[in-house]
Amino acid sequence: MPRDDKYMVIAFGGNAFQSKGDKGTPEDYWRNAYKAAEIVVSLIEEGYKIALTHGNGPQVGIIAEWMMAGLKMKELPPMTLDIAGAMSQGWLGYLLQQALYNKLLEKGLFGSKVKGVVTVVTQTLVSKDDPDFKNPSKYIGPWYEKEEAEKLAKEYGWFIKPDPRGGYRRVVPSPDPQIQVEIEAIRTLLDNGFIVISDGGGGVPVYKDEKGLLHGVEGVIDKDLGAERMATALGASVLMILTDVEKVYLNFGTPNAKPLDVLTVSEAKKYYAEGHFKPGSMGPKVLAGIRFVENGGKLAIIGHLFKAKEALEGKSGTRIIPG
Repeated sequence: MPRDDKYMVIAFGGNAFQSKGDKGTPEDYWRNAYKAAEIVVSLIEEGYKIALTHGNGPQVGIIAEWMMAGLKMKELPPMTLDIAGAMSQGWLGYLLQQALYNKLLEKGLFGSKVKGVVTVVTQTLVSKDDPDFKNPSKYIGPWYEKEEAEKLAKEYGWFIKPDPRGGYRRVVPSPDPQIQVEIEAIRTLLDNGFIVISDGGGGVPVYKDEKGLLHGVEGVIDKDLGAERMATALGASVLMILTDVEKVYLNFGTPNAKPLDVLTVSEAKKYYAEGHFKPGSMGPKVLAGIRFVENGGKLAIIGHLFKAKEALEGKSGTRIIPG
């Protein structure tokens, strides 16, 4: 796919919707969505055409808890994780879609630079034989203390693991993404001047049977790995992964932690193989950056949500480049 210097895919982390200390109220979600929208609009003013994706781990976990509560209280039928993932795409896509619309309107950018904002509920192909179905690795839902986590695991049959960022969380299968089913629709919208919010949470994991028919599976795809597949398929020149830390570090969380400004692909692969980047945290982000550049992308950036413009200018964040 030919690369377009003005096409960019941005992958928002969970802090685009719920920051540390937030209670998860609608007011919290709207405040954070508008902050994220301001960042996107500032990049549109620079001439970029943008496709957005976002994490949904906390929200899928919340939806699953709501379902469990309803099941216990009123004997409502349980829903599967693929359905919860689709619900979260609508929930979070709506927030970003409205916030972006209003910010674009305030800036007078409709017509000249942008025709509209569209959320696409996205399905992502995976292999039904992916090894992660046997050894779940993706953290979803809120953080728990150990005692409460063990109680929930026993009550609901959940897999619970310590989160590298602290506390305990539920883990579910996270199959490796292949490609988005709706990629041509996303491309068409992007080519015609729309900001596209798609592949939320990495997309709803689906597989094809022997007849080519699609079926949802229980799991949650990593949004950064999904973002790479989308960015590569779209021919974007830049993949920007935004999170709640400013840079990638070697020996993160230790006294000899070292921030990294620029990594060649070969350096990133070496550090990744050495285990410097934890699977539930920075690991998928670095792997997504490696894959994107190896697949022809010009630049992958990992940086803080509130320093996106500085990261694009090389004044913040970690850049993964060919080499």
